[in-house]
Amino acid sequence: MVAACLVGSACSRGAHSSALSPTTAPATTAVAAPTTSPNQCNAPLEATDVGVTATDITIEVMADVGSPLAPGLFQGNFDAINAFARFVNAHGGIACRKLVVRTWDSKLDPSESKNGQIDACQNAFAMVGTNALFNPDVTPMSSCVDKNGQPTGLPDLPAIAADVNEQCGSTVFLINGLPQKCPITPGPRAVTVAVGAVRWQAQQQTGLHGLFLIPGDLPTTIQAEVPDIPAYAQLGLVWDGTPKVSGFDSQTAYTPRVQLAKAKGSNLVYNGSNDVAMVRMRKEAVAQGLTSVKIWGCAVNCYTKAFLAEGGADVEGTYVSLGFLPFEEASYNPADADYVNAVGLSNAVSWGAEAWQAALAFQTAVDGVVAKNGPNGLTRQRLLQALGGLTGFTADGWMGTPPPLPPNSLSPCFVVMQVQNGRFVRVYPTKPGTMDCSASNLLTVTIDPVAAAAALK
Repeated sequence: MVAACLVGSACSRGAHSSALSPTTAPATTAVAAPTTSPNQCNAPLEATDVGVTATDITIEVMADVGSPLAPGLFQGNFDAINAFARFVNAHGGIACRKLVVRTWDSKLDPSESKNGQIDACQNAFAMVGTNALFNPDVTPMSSCVDKNGQPTGLPDLPAIAADVNEQCGSTVFLINGLPQKCPITPGPRAVTVAVGAVRWQAQQQTGLHGLFLIPGDLPTTIQAEVPDIPAYAQLGLVWDGTPKVSGFDSQTAYTPRVQLAKAKGSNLVYNGSNDVAMVRMRKEAVAQGLTSVKIWGCAVNCYTKAFLAEGGADVEGTYVSLGFLPFEEASYNPADADYVNAVGLSNAVSWGAEAWQAALAFQTAVDGVVAKNGPNGLTRQRLLQALGGLTGFTADGWMGTPPPLPPNSLSPCFVVMQVQNGRFVRVYPTKPGTMDCSASNLLTVTIDPVAAAAALK
């Protein structure tokens, strides 16, 4: 099951936040400072908007956690935002106040996603670090009223926004950028895909052909993946099949997929679904004696401890691409180190990292409002204005620095890891603390994602 950040095109950071240069940073230990200077906090504090009292700022994180389809799927988002609040509060708070977190389980259910927005509108200053894959109706956010009853809207800084309706929401700030222009119109349209990591994998083996595993449980995830199929084909990859996989699939459900790969002599399997799908595909490949595959590829969706633990020796050699510096190199970046130290290395996951990055964007925008208007000037309207001007956001350099890009485009930056001896090991670029940020890592295709998704069997 899973994922649109889990696709290459949605897991990279976009032009909303151009980051630091892709050169090795000196080893460093993160040292946090209060986000508000002491003299700004001398005046009596007031309740300035929904979710902002004289003592607290409440944010809400919504994530798919309790669905039977994928139990605990995005628990990492909850863990990251709660850890971020503890971290910030231990270093002076934010806007002279304590940061408080509400959580909402969207359960891979559009009704619960909508209910979560309603709850946040009524109780929180903003939504931060959210990850609700099936979120097709964002009107509760866009029409949310502020303290004065005005439809200012609810700021939303998601870790991942898979649904195009959320991506194009008027109050949504995407650290990952947009693969297509808003508003979305029916029919064929231009969609940008980050292809750098897959192109690098294709260079490791000539004549690649094989299977592309599509996350098939939700319309959102299918439509997010289908532009990758023709984009990767332009790199020279040939698809022997593009089977849809489900979170309910047992390992035996992968038998016909492995048999297809054997019949075609496939030398490539690329996984657009979650880590469990890749583990089951690889284990069934071993069981069925599939030996022709030379490249097992995955995006950030497989960058989990569970992938290593559950896959064991069967997932050795799998390539995993990231849009940020890996946890193994936290010493090269303060924000990376802060996140890993706050949640613990064993609990660090990619979607948790992106939730932390979204929280950093929230913190940066709040600091900007306070610097200009003081701690009693903090309102949703001013936060939205600050986010609109947040063009230089870098997550403290955790994400690679792209060249100048047009608005709403994706970042071309990537790093490739490989499972070696039960660990994730950097294989490209070879220098620690760096990323490949060539503009040529982006490719645009024209496709009708709805029609293409419907055509998949």
